[in-house]
Amino acid sequence: MKKLGFLSFGHWANSPQSQTRSASDVLLQSIDLAVEAERIGLDGAYFRVHHFAQQLSSPFPLLAAIGAKTSRIELGTGVIDMRYENPHYMVEDAGSADLIAGGRLQLGVSRGSPEQVIDGFRHFGHKPLEGETEQDMGRRHTETFLKLLEGYGFAEPNPRPMFPNPPGLLRLEPRSEGLRDRIWWGAASNATAEWAAKVGMNLQSSTLKFDESGEPFHVQQAKQIRAYRDAWKQAGHTRTPRVSVSRSIFPITNGLDRMYFGGSGGGGDKFGYIDGPSRAVFGRSYAAEPDKLVEQLRYDEAIAEADTLLLTIPNQLGVAYNVHLLETIVNDVAPALKWRNTDTKAARVPGGRPSELEVVGEAMQMV
Repeated sequence: MKKLGFLSFGHWANSPQSQTRSASDVLLQSIDLAVEAERIGLDGAYFRVHHFAQQLSSPFPLLAAIGAKTSRIELGTGVIDMRYENPHYMVEDAGSADLIAGGRLQLGVSRGSPEQVIDGFRHFGHKPLEGETEQDMGRRHTETFLKLLEGYGFAEPNPRPMFPNPPGLLRLEPRSEGLRDRIWWGAASNATAEWAAKVGMNLQSSTLKFDESGEPFHVQQAKQIRAYRDAWKQAGHTRTPRVSVSRSIFPITNGLDRMYFGGSGGGGDKFGYIDGPSRAVFGRSYAAEPDKLVEQLRYDEAIAEADTLLLTIPNQLGVAYNVHLLETIVNDVAPALKWRNTDTKAARVPGGRPSELEVVGEAMQMV
């Protein structure tokens, strides 16, 4: 059994080819999609965070809004770039959103990836300390964030406050109990995965990582997960950590699916450079009929190692189409791979959704 969630990058573009033409479209559709994902039995709704781009950038208002409209599904990020974050303000935002959601936040954080602008974090008022790299700064912000989440008082109270204070040093409020154990680190290398284990964070591993052996992506990722778990055990933590991996999986069951993704699943891993001199390996996309997907995914070692699978979605194709993709995976792929019990299939929605998909398909073909 695995937890299944979706991961949206939250793109929008003012284009006839996009169902999300504005930031408002993306935010409102993200809420609708999370509600639908809960209905069909998914376990998580996760969102990527990017600055200076036409993508989702401020996760806490969105997570709070979804938390108010759902009751069960986990709400997370994958990932928040900690180079940009004020840990104190972030603790207050995260605590508030988690309380609204009833303790369902699963926050993925990281030192960040290449961004749209040069040193964008400086525009947010942050810069590395002397002798510190921007990556070091991101990890420092993360360690401060984790410590603040523990809820210890650290601020000296005003002797003449506006409102009465409790005794002792004051902590940040509001505090959400248990959130500290629901912070994940997005690791691109084995070393950063081991660091995440040492400081007690869960592990998020994406559809790419630094190439450390030349082996296939899923093999390297599985080794990363094992190294993380070994480091966790050595650190002496008492709870069981969680591990997620992300995959692009597109079941093909109709002509519209074939038009979008019919040529997307035949390739293998790719190697390239995204961040300076370090070579990265990018995992393949999976696109095929459900029975073929089942056979292909059986051999993915990293999925087998993880307890959570995040399905990257083409959010610009709209809510209806993405629900169709996710329903197909829940019903026709997950049970065959024992990711789900065979008696927990999602109920397919008749009538409205297929016609919406046909409208989308016709619009795309006219462009």
